Amino acid sequence: MKTWFITGCSTGFGRYLARAVLDRGDRAVVTARNPEQISDIVAGHDDRALAVALDVTDPAQVRSAVKAAEDTFGGIDVLVNNAGIGYFAAVEESNEAEVRRMYEINVFGLWDVTRAVLPGMRRRRTGMIVNFSSIGGLRAFPAVGHYNATKFAVEGLTESLWQETEPLGIRAMLIEPGMFRTDWAGRSAQETSQTEEIADYAPTAGAQRAAFRSGNGQEPGDPARAAQAIITAVEAATPPHRLLLGSAAYDTALAGLDAMREEFAAWEQVSRGADFPQD
Repeated sequence: MKTWFITGCSTGFGRYLARAVLDRGDRAVVTARNPEQISDIVAGHDDRALAVALDVTDPAQVRSAVKAAEDTFGGIDVLVNNAGIGYFAAVEESNEAEVRRMYEINVFGLWDVTRAVLPGMRRRRTGMIVNFSSIGGLRAFPAVGHYNATKFAVEGLTESLWQETEPLGIRAMLIEPGMFRTDWAGRSAQETSQTEEIADYAPTAGAQRAAFRSGNGQEPGDPARAAQAIITAVEAATPPHRLLLGSAAYDTALAGLDAMREEFAAWEQVSRGADFPQD
């Protein structure tokens, strides 16, 4: 029986994963900014579930939530940093306050929760940290440049983390979903106001923003199946460092790798020519 600590459980992946974890008999610390929104998840699981208020941008609340988890269950085996938001706008037309808020949640909040959980994992020399990235952490798209940037940051942070913690018995894994029916493109994402829109970007960022919104609720990804895939990866004898979720994510990631290889090869001589000449 593992103890999972999951952020952002009021909607989306966090809600589905918390339910799946409890259904299989594990323990779960289920968190959200408003605990009333997760009361239905923990209902009937009084001995294995704990609902905790958590705003990942509040350092005091982060530490309080982690302490409550450790005091109740003795330790955290799996941390899932799921809490996050989106924002739709061209890079130039993005609202600074909204962008900074997204960075605080998607990057600094994730980092702060991880720092709070790691001491306990290091003492026990075991644990798993699961960080939600996105296919947008591997390839960027118009209209979500700053969202992509937060996920690229999560990718780099997590890749360094697993190199630092694996010798201590602690693994780290990136979750990279494509488009899923989690309301990511609905109320969970803000966008630039009409007064901030720049007409020159209407065919690129504007069109992509409209496509995201119109496709909300029709995405091919099933979040319940995604939750089971995450559990399978966590339970694996050798968990992956990166878990792509959905066919679109898989195909998009491979196409991106192919495009990078092709461009790198085309410029190989120029790249290698930047070294000092070899004797």
